[in-house]
Amino acid sequence: MSRVGKMPISVPQGVEVKIGATDITVKGSGGTLTRALHSLVTVKQEGAVLSVAPTSETPEANAMSGTMRANLANMVGGVSKGFEKKLNLVGVGFRAQAQGQKLNLQIGFSHPVVKEMPAGITVTTPTPTEILIKGADRQVVGQLAAEVRAFRPPEPYKGKGIRYADERVVIKETKKK
Repeated sequence: MSRVGKMPISVPQGVEVKIGATDITVKGSGGTLTRALHSLVTVKQEGAVLSVAPTSETPEANAMSGTMRANLANMVGGVSKGFEKKLNLVGVGFRAQAQGQKLNLQIGFSHPVVKEMPAGITVTTPTPTEILIKGADRQVVGQLAAEVRAFRPPEPYKGKGIRYADERVVIKETKKK
């Protein structure tokens, strides 16, 4: 059995878990998340602990139990603490501005780039060159950060572009005559 799938998930105080026939709902101070249950996996709640087990001994069921356990742990962590991604803008004149559910980027194009944020996601700009994306759903936060970065990924010669806060860009050496 998957080592990840064997680990129990502790449910913190203030987080409510409802296990249905085909889906599971986790509700907390950060919001409500719902995910469909896979047919190869069973989820049980005993007090403040969730456990995931495969329904059969097939490799697919074993793999899915680890995946489902990780997804449930992310759901519980998301509604209790939340997730965030930090992006930095590197380049002369590169600026970001959060206006409600929109993110306006001036990143060297002839026009500003506007990115609409979905419900449940908040975007802030502590400084004009920093973007902070927060939300309860880890997958959505990571996907949005990747989409914003894709507007202008860091280029390898000067390092200009949008990068994650912890990303290290390897700068290439310029061509010599």
